Amino acid sequence: MAIKVIAQRRVLKIGKTPGVKKFVMRPELYTPISTKKVFKDAATRSNISVAIMKAAWDAAGDAIKTWATEGHSVPIPGLGTMRFSVRSTAVEDLDDVKAGLITSRRIIFTPSVDLKDELKDTSILITCLDEDGNILKHVTSTDDGVVEEDNDNGNDNVNDNGNSLTPDPSPEGEGGNNGSSDDDQN
Repeated sequence: MAIKVIAQRRVLKIGKTPGVKKFVMRPELYTPISTKKVFKDAATRSNISVAIMKAAWDAAGDAIKTWATEGHSVPIPGLGTMRFSVRSTAVEDLDDVKAGLITSRRIIFTPSVDLKDELKDTSILITCLDEDGNILKHVTSTDDGVVEEDNDNGNDNVNDNGNSLTPDPSPEGEGGNNGSSDDDQN
């Protein structure tokens, strides 16, 4: 299992260096998995029927909605906890407090430590693209978090030592900004 990420070079429009080309990372989005497929997989893993799995999940969902709408933080086993929240406009005067000040109702999800650890330990596969979507290179990580360039990408512009024969197109050059910053926003 690995998380696929796209790093695409583009001109930054905002931030500390607008107009500069940088590689901006985003997760590669997949198509949604159908509910039917999720129930089938969960039923197979638990050795119970799909109908029973669906009935149990529907009942759990109803219980979660009931408790959460009563103001509780509700555990979702294996995943984390959820609760409802609101955003509202602040007012100084007590007479101005009314439901109309609520601007949105939100769901707050806090992942479990196990889920966070699973994400942290999942390897990353990065595909680097130019502005036109052409693949420049692949970068992979091992589960220990070390990221290395994958030289087996069919690129003829790499010498026998694994070094690129073409200049680095990023403004920072080799070893540029690998993390996210305010500059990464568009």
